[in-house]
Amino acid sequence: MNRFEEIREKVLSLEGDFQKFYDKGNQAAGTRVRKGMQELKNLAQNIRVEVQEKKNA
Repeated sequence: MNRFEEIREKVLSLEGDFQKFYDKGNQAAGTRVRKGMQELKNLAQNIRVEVQEKKNA
């Protein structure tokens, strides 16, 4: 469950930047959102690989 907590914390940490970008049009916040989403994508991929390895073991 540690990985799940990492994803949850990352999503929550991006909430303010999402609001700044979508509600206020802050372009720098958009850059931070994109970076955070890329990190989430990488984390999700690592989880997928880990699950597949455990499943096949």
